[in-house]
Amino acid sequence: MVPDGTDRVIRQWGRVRPDLDVSPIAVISRLARLRTIIADEQDAIFTEYGVSRPTFEMLVTLVRIDQPGGVSQRRLADEMGLTPGTVSPRVDRLVDDGLVVRSSDPADKRGWLVTLTDRGQELFEAVVPVHLDNEARLLASLSAEEQASLAGLLRKLLVAFEGSAERADLPRRLGLTLAPAHVALAMQRAVGLAERPGLLVRAAEDNSPAAIAGLAEGDILTEAGGRPLRSVCDLYAALWAGVDGGWLELRVRRAGRERAVSVPLDRAPTAVATACPVVRPGEHRV
Repeated sequence: MVPDGTDRVIRQWGRVRPDLDVSPIAVISRLARLRTIIADEQDAIFTEYGVSRPTFEMLVTLVRIDQPGGVSQRRLADEMGLTPGTVSPRVDRLVDDGLVVRSSDPADKRGWLVTLTDRGQELFEAVVPVHLDNEARLLASLSAEEQASLAGLLRKLLVAFEGSAERADLPRRLGLTLAPAHVALAMQRAVGLAERPGLLVRAAEDNSPAAIAGLAEGDILTEAGGRPLRSVCDLYAALWAGVDGGWLELRVRRAGRERAVSVPLDRAPTAVATACPVVRPGEHRV
């Protein structure tokens, strides 16, 4: 293994404070350093074409949504993870630059629709191929298989913080709202329990398979079908394995004690369990 700067930092901490577990630095520090390097390389391309990062992000979002008649500013805000108050001045700048036009939204008297102009489309077609080629160059140190493996690990970590964006192909639900492992660990620490990774139950819906099995708010799911649960992805893997019916065997931690729970998978979801209430970012409905 060829060491990098992060390895040096970890070794230094090992000498100075061997009592500290600095292992998270191996991931977090490298992600931060890579973000800076990659952003600088991307910005060089944007500068070459005379666009800012916010302008580029707006252009590619409009093209990606591909909505005839224009995209509402509220939809843009949702897609870009921004507030409407942040999107509005960005749209103003693009209008001033002749890259988009704004028109009233017939579905929202106080809303606006944003549409690319020919100039905006031409700029997109000029920048994006170069941008994508640049990103491929930045990943040239990794094989296709290594890139796929890294993408899978990053997806698993990001889903823990943001939740899943796609629901249609997920297996049948248990009637649970779950918080990710880092929230479960923080809860255990707050109440003085020994910390163990798992998924924290925020709610078990009435008459759902989970409620029938006795799961309740505050429980921590530590295993499913013999799989340790560090991510909701692990739970979905167990669900896919048993999606044709039968029971899902869970290990559940409650008040510091663990027990086995069998959740039925052959019951059709109830009307209550089929509803989809809003959950906090990073939480999951399973």
